[in-house]
Amino acid sequence: MSELQTIQTALAKAARRRRWSRALRGLWHGLLVGAVLSFLLAAVYHVFPTPLWTLLVMALIPIPCMLAGLIIGGWRKPGMNEMARWVDGQQHLQERLSTALEVASAPGAGKWSELVVSDAAGHASALDPRRLMPFNLPKAARWALLSLALCAGLGFVPAYRSRSYLQKKAEQQNVKAIGKQLAELTRRDLQKRTPVLEPTQKSMESVADLGDQLAKKAFTRGEALKDLANVADRLKDQLKELGQDPGLKKLEQVARASGGNDAQTPAGLQKQMDSLEKQLGTPAGNPDALDKLKKDLQKLQDAAKGMAGNNSPGAAAEKQKLSDSLTALSKQMQEMGLQLPELDDAIKALAANQTDLVMKDLQASLTDLEKMRDMAKSMQQLQQQMDKMGKDLAEQLKNGQPELAQATLQKMIQQLKSASLTPEQLQKMLQEVSKAVNPAGNYGKVADHLKSASQQMHAGDKPAAAQSLAAAPKELENLMQQMGDAQQLQATLDAMNRAEMCIGSCQGWGKCQSPGIGPNGNNKPGSGVGTWANNDGADGWDGQFNDHWDNSGLVRPDMDSRGHTDRGPGELSDALKPTKVKGQFSPGGQMPSITLKGVSIKGESKVSYEEAAAAAQSDAQSALSQEKVPRAYQGSVKDYFDDLKK
Repeated sequence: MSELQTIQTALAKAARRRRWSRALRGLWHGLLVGAVLSFLLAAVYHVFPTPLWTLLVMALIPIPCMLAGLIIGGWRKPGMNEMARWVDGQQHLQERLSTALEVASAPGAGKWSELVVSDAAGHASALDPRRLMPFNLPKAARWALLSLALCAGLGFVPAYRSRSYLQKKAEQQNVKAIGKQLAELTRRDLQKRTPVLEPTQKSMESVADLGDQLAKKAFTRGEALKDLANVADRLKDQLKELGQDPGLKKLEQVARASGGNDAQTPAGLQKQMDSLEKQLGTPAGNPDALDKLKKDLQKLQDAAKGMAGNNSPGAAAEKQKLSDSLTALSKQMQEMGLQLPELDDAIKALAANQTDLVMKDLQASLTDLEKMRDMAKSMQQLQQQMDKMGKDLAEQLKNGQPELAQATLQKMIQQLKSASLTPEQLQKMLQEVSKAVNPAGNYGKVADHLKSASQQMHAGDKPAAAQSLAAAPKELENLMQQMGDAQQLQATLDAMNRAEMCIGSCQGWGKCQSPGIGPNGNNKPGSGVGTWANNDGADGWDGQFNDHWDNSGLVRPDMDSRGHTDRGPGELSDALKPTKVKGQFSPGGQMPSITLKGVSIKGESKVSYEEAAAAAQSDAQSALSQEKVPRAYQGSVKDYFDDLKK
């Protein structure tokens, strides 16, 4: 290797070492910049409500800053001449290396240039890049580590969030939870029963889609309530259209009265009666008689309690009297067909002077007798409901019993198709169908089909009459399907109202009850939230709806909010009406007086009546403006003090 190559090799190694030194210095400066930015982001997050991804940026931002510093520091490669001058300056070589490179590259160099290169090569061979440029931590690294430590310590400090921000976040989380619950509930209803009418299905699907949007996006309470109110208004309009059908109103009234279960059909009632008879095992008897027996047995139990621990001379006579009364009561129960083995055991225990067993057996007898009484009452109620079932087609339609009417019509159709139908049976059927035409007027086209069948039976055309009768059950089935859609819409609307109340009060789904439904099952509100329901209505849908549902204290662009004591425009009782009270004064008697606020002065009053009335009216107006007077009474208070000016 020549002397010039020795110099160039030593300078190349030093250049690489210096380039890496610059890159590492840039790395530490980048870390310092990233640490400062992380600290600033952490401080901003702790003071201002920034999103959660700010924490991720805070944790990762030092990495790109370090990479950028590394690249920037090591990007430029130093030249050979530049490196020679730098080494000469660092090692105090008096420009030996840089001069050697210059003279070596010059043409026609003589002996003098060889001596310069040889001297520079001797110094270059002794260069150690590690000692010349050691890798040490710069001051920037220390400040970077300090910034990172401050950032880590700031992570243990709780972030400041205002009460309004926390309330807003809680409302958004509550809106998401309520939206998810609403979507699941609506889809569950759609899975249980698919609506017959396409508009009903689309409306319910729109409710489910709205629930998904509330669950996925961040809605404020006002935005969520506005969207829910818009969809609810569309459902109400659709329900109003369905409620205009008189047949649906009739079916809804019967469904509301019966509770909407299959137990109100004759088969369901008979099944319940058979189950009660099986549980009783004995004739049910009269509930009043059983209640009387229970009261008598309870009196005897009280008498037995009084005899416990009584060792007086008359205790034996009282015990015998109690035993005779229990025996007579047991005989009376046996005559009624009731079997109470515990009562017989009580009589035996009384004879054996076992007071504890007597009380235990009497209590068991009372429990069994009370169960029998309740079962007898249930049996009596079921029998009364069975008696209310329509006996013929006219009564079934009048009572709103479409299932029974369908069964009766199917039976008539089979009879008309049968060849064994006698003229007497046909005449009887004709009378029953003709009688049912008027009650069928509330069931759409059912009356027209029955009227056509009646005319065809009168003409002796049994196949055509059977065909007309077959159209009547189909019409009833369509009405029942529409009724099912209406009930499904009403259930969805109730769920939306419940969602509105939950969002409005910022409570979970399980803590909110359906608005407008009181604790007793009526439409009376119990919490002061929502528009006040009609007290004349009952549970469920009755074909009439309020135009909008509202929440107390909430912002609705289409309605004014109402408070806990507000019941509308303010209808007052007779005791609160602004009427004049007439009285009688006796001559020479004292005149009644009242104390007026603001004008109570000791001594002789110089205040005129007009000034006192003006002061009282001013105080009243101030109370009205500050809403110290309930809205329902504001009109009366204003009228009263206005009268004082006259």
